[in-house]
Amino acid sequence: MSHWWKQITVILTLSLTVAACSRVGLAYRNLDVIIPWTLSDYLDMNHEQKDWFNERLKEHLNWHCTTQLPGYLDWLDRLQTMVETNQITDAALQTRTQEAKQAIAETAREITPSAIELLQGLDDKQVAEMNDAFAKDQRKRQQDYLKPSLEQQIKERSKRMVKRLNDWLGPLTPTQQQRVLAWSNALGDKNKQWAANRAHWQQQFSAAVAQRQSPDFPQKIETLLVNRERLWTPEYREAYTNAEAQARALLLDLMAESTPAQREQLLKKIAGMRKDFTDLKCLKAAQRG
Repeated sequence: MSHWWKQITVILTLSLTVAACSRVGLAYRNLDVIIPWTLSDYLDMNHEQKDWFNERLKEHLNWHCTTQLPGYLDWLDRLQTMVETNQITDAALQTRTQEAKQAIAETAREITPSAIELLQGLDDKQVAEMNDAFAKDQRKRQQDYLKPSLEQQIKERSKRMVKRLNDWLGPLTPTQQQRVLAWSNALGDKNKQWAANRAHWQQQFSAAVAQRQSPDFPQKIETLLVNRERLWTPEYREAYTNAEAQARALLLDLMAESTPAQREQLLKKIAGMRKDFTDLKCLKAAQRG
């Protein structure tokens, strides 16, 4: 089930993904559907916690499939219409992006009480291991995204985007490839702001979990998971706003330069995504009910 969910996260947040130049950390088979870190990477649950986790997971997946997936189908229909009628405008992209953000926030709100309960039950050893994993994550991202020269960062960012776009549009033309490179150049040292903001979030998360029995812990976690933008560093907030604008401009230019074959490929991908959803047993059961 996970392969198509990873794909839908790309299209559900197409503008966001381009803007953020990173995959949104969604996984349909995990409780951390929206949480921007993966429990299996950062947390070693004991047997009792895993049993509890699996029961909650079933409930969340059922809620998600029956209440959220129909909205995703509608969203895909709107996206398909935009492509078919050539109505891909800056305003339309902003609207689709806002809808995607709202969908993400709704699911985050739904799973937050479970996340709070799980985190409150951690022992000190588990918390220490989580913090060590955060530190390891920061070192790896420093190595992968910040150690290379700015010129190399721009080149790698462009390469990742071309690969992503090839999957949705098919091979890019030389003109389109140049436009992607210009987009990457325009983002400059965004990697630096992104990595710093991620570390900032992890530090605040660790500080909250250290006080997980305090009365205001649930509110702190809700902010960290549902309203993360409130906690962004000023530098990242500015960089993100710029990145979103640059992403929309990139998409507009690429679609303006798109060939009939590329548009057909994009529509085929959207149709395939829609079929993956409509074929889900849980969605069919919900529709029958």
